Order: sequence, then structure tokens, then C-alpha cells
Amino acid sequence: MSPFRASYLAIITLFLIMLAPMLTSCGAASGNGQGGERRVKIGLVTDVGGLNDNGFNHLSYVALRKAILTLGVRGSVVESHGGDDYEPNLTEYAAQGYDLIIGVGFLMQQAIGTVSAEFPNTHFAIVDGVPTDANGNTVQRPNVASILFREQEAGAIVGVIAGMLEKTGQTKGKANTISAVGGISIPPVNRYIAGYQWGAKLEDPSIKMLIGYSNDFSDPSKCAGVAKGQMAAGADIVFSVAGGCGLGALQAAGQRGFYSIGVDTDQKATDASVIASAVKRVDVAVYTVIEDTGNAKFPAGQDYFGLTNDGVGYAPGNLPLSPAIQSEVTKIEGKIKSGSITVPDKL
Repeated sequence: MSPFRASYLAIITLFLIMLAPMLTSCGAASGNGQGGERRVKIGLVTDVGGLNDNGFNHLSYVALRKAILTLGVRGSVVESHGGDDYEPNLTEYAAQGYDLIIGVGFLMQQAIGTVSAEFPNTHFAIVDGVPTDANGNTVQRPNVASILFREQEAGAIVGVIAGMLEKTGQTKGKANTISAVGGISIPPVNRYIAGYQWGAKLEDPSIKMLIGYSNDFSDPSKCAGVAKGQMAAGADIVFSVAGGCGLGALQAAGQRGFYSIGVDTDQKATDASVIASAVKRVDVAVYTVIEDTGNAKFPAGQDYFGLTNDGVGYAPGNLPLSPAIQSEVTKIEGKIKSGSITVPDKL
């Protein structure tokens, strides 16, 4: 055999070896483990916060990536840069024949309501919302799954932590004042804040609570500005509930040596000031909907995730919590799970 032919065969062999995993993947199951079937196609449409929000958009993407690797689905994602992008992005996936289209965020409710009516044979899911009409009224769609969370329960736990730290004088300012920086005043944001306020006042009824909104979910400078104003007014624990915008609030707290609390996912790596994060396990919930859809068990209607089914909780941060605080957190979690106490979901 000539050196040229040997080299040629070696190149072809290497190419086939590299191609083999791709070919195997293309024949993967559509969610039920049976090879050779058409793969389920999943489209993910983010909210304006984008994939780098370190919050629910990112977690939804984590779920999609996991489903691609473990369930063999085909996945695609498009980021929305404004409210006008929602309907076109959802419609594009539906027109391409995607099996499940996931819209991330409360602000996408009307778009989901509209597009799901135009494509009744396509499955849709929305994180933090329900399908609505143009007037904001909830509409029934048998092809829509609403992934909802009891954010107030996660907010309550970090509120307990904040309240105990203030009550025992373990904060820098010792001003008995805490704050929350919300993105836009919508139900998921306000449920977090309502629980936070309730948990803090449960531990210290005299605690003062400052609440402000940036009216933005993506610009960190806007949340930083709100947080700076709150800290100037005495707040020395800042709870950020604003997606990517909220990262600015966490960093502003760190720059001034105050404490902060993250949201949606474990944000302790974002800034040294983060002492805990109120988390909702969007990745788990979205993955479950993808898996159920692939197994022909699409979960139409509203499904709630809270402490009782491990849908929300809290993640420890950069401040070691005392045994007394840990014990109190465990006690309150138990009471919420048992139903002996109910956390309010409104301010």
C-alpha cells in the first residue's frame, strides 16, 4: 500500500470515529429510551434577562441541556431582548413543528396565551405564569403547562435568617433595617418579598423593611442604584429579586461591606456579601415537563412547586450560620411543610 493511500485511509478512519457519537446521538430516543425514533424537539424562549441572569432563564437552560444529554431530545434556545420578541420567538418554534416550546417568565403570559391558541396541537409550557388574553385574564389551554412556584416559602426562610441576624446584632450597621430590591412588580417577585418580610418580622416584629423596584430585569446598574439608596437609609441586608439586574444589588452590598441575599439559584459565588440565596428549582421543574412530554404524559394545567415537594428552598452563602439560626430555619421549614403555618403570598 502506498504511503498516500495509507494516510488517506487513516484520515477516513479518524473521521468515522469522530462521527460515530454524532450518528448515535441522532438516532437517540425521543424520551422513552427506544432507539431509532424521531427525537422530541424542544424550543426554549428566554425572558429579557437572558441566559446569563444567574437565575430562572439560566436554570431553564440547564434543564434543557440536561434533557439533551440524558433524554436524547433535540434542543434550541432563543433569547428575547424585549417584550415584542416573545410572540415571534414562540411562533417561529411552533411553525417549525417543535413538540414543546417553553416560555420563561411571567411577562410571557399573554404571548403564550396567543400563540398556544394559534397552534392547538403544539405543547407549550410557561415558567412563573399562566396563559392569558390581551386583557390579562387567565385562559384555559389544554396544550399549556404552567410551572408555578411558592416563592414566598423560600423568601420566608431567608427572611428568618435576616431577622435573626438583625435581632442578635450580627450585622454591620445594626440599624434593625433590611431591604428588598425587586425587578418589576409582578406576582413571582412580590411573593418572594412577601415571604421575606414575613420571615424577618416573625423573628423580630420591630424590624424595618425597605422595598424598591428597578423596573428592570437585565441592567445591573439600575438595581445597584436602588440598593445604594436603601443602604443609605439604613438597610444592611439587601435581598435581590431581579434576575440579572439584581447582580448589581449584590455587588453594591459587597462594596459597602453589608450583607446580601441572592435569588432563584445559589448566588454565593457572585459576591462575597451573599449570606444565603432563596432558591426555586426551575431546572428540576422544567426537566420534569420535558421528560413527561417525551413520554406522552404532557402535564397540562397548573403545577405548583414549594417546600413540600422540594421545589423551593434556600442555599447557604458565604457566612457560616450559627447553630441557633440553623435550628430556627429547620423548625420553620418543618412548620411550613406540615401546613401548621402558612406564609403570605402578598405584601
